Amino acid sequence: MRFATRAIHAGQGPDPSTGATIVPIYQTSTFTQAAPGDHLGFEYSRSGNPTRAALETALASLEGAAHGMAFASGLAAENTVFSLLATGDHVIASEDLYGGTVRLLETTVRTRGVDVTYVDGSSRDSFAAAMRPETRMIWVETPSNPLLHLTDIASVAGVAHGGDAILAVDNTFATPYLQQPISLGADIIVHSTTKYIGGHSDAVGGAVVTDDREIADRVRFHQNAAGGVPGPFDSWLILRGLKTLAIRMREHQMNARLLAEHVSRASGVEAVYYPGLPSHPQAELAARQMSGPGGMLSLRLAGDRAAALRFLRALRVFSLAESLGGVESLACYPSEMTHAWLSEAERERRGIGGGLVRLSVGIEDIEDLIADVDTALAAARAG
Repeated sequence: MRFATRAIHAGQGPDPSTGATIVPIYQTSTFTQAAPGDHLGFEYSRSGNPTRAALETALASLEGAAHGMAFASGLAAENTVFSLLATGDHVIASEDLYGGTVRLLETTVRTRGVDVTYVDGSSRDSFAAAMRPETRMIWVETPSNPLLHLTDIASVAGVAHGGDAILAVDNTFATPYLQQPISLGADIIVHSTTKYIGGHSDAVGGAVVTDDREIADRVRFHQNAAGGVPGPFDSWLILRGLKTLAIRMREHQMNARLLAEHVSRASGVEAVYYPGLPSHPQAELAARQMSGPGGMLSLRLAGDRAAALRFLRALRVFSLAESLGGVESLACYPSEMTHAWLSEAERERRGIGGGLVRLSVGIEDIEDLIADVDTALAAARAG
């Protein structure tokens, strides 16, 4: 079956007890057993729940992998992946990352005695140069948050595997519809399913997907032992969103491409970060590695923070809000929202300060989105 068909049917057959076409919400904490250990596959909903199992099967199928594990949030999923590391291990991470990931690495992973090195995620050589005998993991986001840098997954997988390390890829921005890292050599895929996979800004969740049985067993053990799992209703909401992922992503990226092309010609815009533009320094890699450039773009407005705030206050269709990937368009000021945990000096060094604005382009009418951004750009220039 092809992608859109699997999104609707993988792991989602009719309920065997009632024939319900849609997977039911198994809103139960426990399951009756005929005798100790004699059950129908489920014992306790932290360990497993039929609604969550359907979601996990669907996610694995869409990523072309054998194993999927759902979590209560994207950061819960990330923390579980980092739990594979032990004291004395070393992880290399691409520098342009979601601020919450950096916070997790710096405040939690390092306290476990794991060393972390940040490198330019767009350069294979930077990963190779940072490798050590104790390197056990390379972590990348591609496209990255918020500057939309790309990492050559196949090339960096070669670096990781050549040093007996695993490659973990945060695939949240691209989704499995546009990019399938397992097929390119990645060992682990992580998602915030809150974003495009859920798609409606009404549930929080995360996922880990792998084709490696040993990794899957370790992740499942931690999933059960630490308990950061989604409830049945959140699992059902994300599964419902997953059914329309293909059609939504087509609309998201059509709108994003048109908006990116429009604003790249606008006055008061110093730079547009979008992998679908020929001006993107990795446009060729985007065309080779992804089936489309996605629905996220960032703008660097001429001026400073004041210009960015004038832009954001003037928006009417775009909502100023954390998160991304919903059907509605959202705008974010990374330096004071998603990446606020970083110091001002560190944000500036990473290119996240000043006039940088991130846009999650929704599926509204493109003419309305263009008009909204034009009005906001005029407000930004008025200062």
